[in-house]
Amino acid sequence: MYEVELKVRADHEAVRESIGALDAEFRGTIEQDDTYYDAPHKDFGETDEALRVRRERIVETAGESGTESEDRTETAVLTYKGPLVDSESKTRREIETDVGDGNAIEEALAALGFEPAATVSKTRSIYAAAEEEWTLVCDRVEGLGEFLEVELEAEEDRIETARERVYDVLEDLGLDPENGTRTSYLEMLLDRTGSAAETER
Repeated sequence: MYEVELKVRADHEAVRESIGALDAEFRGTIEQDDTYYDAPHKDFGETDEALRVRRERIVETAGESGTESEDRTETAVLTYKGPLVDSESKTRREIETDVGDGNAIEEALAALGFEPAATVSKTRSIYAAAEEEWTLVCDRVEGLGEFLEVELEAEEDRIETARERVYDVLEDLGLDPENGTRTSYLEMLLDRTGSAAETER
């Protein structure tokens, strides 16, 4: 399965009314801490791959809109992301699985020689189409600002059709797909951190 995704910078308040007009249902708000790893046997930066452990906590559910959830139980997910497959979107092969204990999987990775590269922290509000399969997320990323992503899963032979649908959704929100970025939050954060370090020197 491939994840077809396009991300743009967007003011959440400015697009919220348009989201409602698309008949997208609010599914909840979560906090995510994504730790990305360097591999001992290859350079993920050169191969355009990623290995991530995501720790996630529920902040708000659809039935509790406007109130904070009492369920702060943390879950963890291990994700492999393959190289980008086109030059227009962030379409990648993605393999992920739930893990019962985030600490345990991080210890296992460390024992195998994988080292943490950086952690991206964000608050994510999720919306889903009532009768379609696309998902829209409003991300507030620590140190980077506000973004909007439209995502759609597709088999390899349906990637182009899925990408066209993602573009349509962005245009329906009054956003220009041409302003989309293929740069990941991790790359943005590392670039910003590196620039800050150069400035300090």
